[in-house]
Amino acid sequence: MVAGLIFLGLLALGFFWGVSIYNGLIRGRRGFQNAFAQIDVQLTRRYDLIPNLVETAKGYMAHERDTLEAVIKARNAAVSGLKSAYGSPGDAAAMQGLAASDGQLSGALGRLFALSESYPDLKANQNMMQLSEELTSTENKVAFARQAFNDSVMSYNIRRDSFPNNIIAGFFSFKEAAQLEIEDKAKRDAPKVTF
Repeated sequence: MVAGLIFLGLLALGFFWGVSIYNGLIRGRRGFQNAFAQIDVQLTRRYDLIPNLVETAKGYMAHERDTLEAVIKARNAAVSGLKSAYGSPGDAAAMQGLAASDGQLSGALGRLFALSESYPDLKANQNMMQLSEELTSTENKVAFARQAFNDSVMSYNIRRDSFPNNIIAGFFSFKEAAQLEIEDKAKRDAPKVTF
């Protein structure tokens, strides 16, 4: 009878230990999903600023239509990449797609700002200066949100891969999460905004 109670006690202890590991994995996954939601907020703000920036520049840069259209096209691709990544934060393909589309947008914005240097009236435009400052501020917020997301993903992956958590994670199909990484040094630099 004592052996049976000890066995039941160990079985209950093992069950609660497994539940604790499972709940920790769930907390970790929800943590990086929440961190990605913060990236979504900042990138959406960035993407919403861009049409206003292009509209302001349009009046001054009428013959630079190709550049302005490239910015809008890259912005639309980045919005699409963000929507795809939002559906599955941590998925490697979604993170790579978002990083690539956002990198293309940063390149297009860089070209826009480089061209705007040739237009003194545009540089002096109050609306353009305000939009540029908001965009720069948002770029900083995106970088902080990306770092928080990557830290959350790393924490989750460590928890998921550690023994004995990896047994529970494998049994319940907790997949490894991918970080949001910028592909190369040129894409790491935020667009230079100087007016």
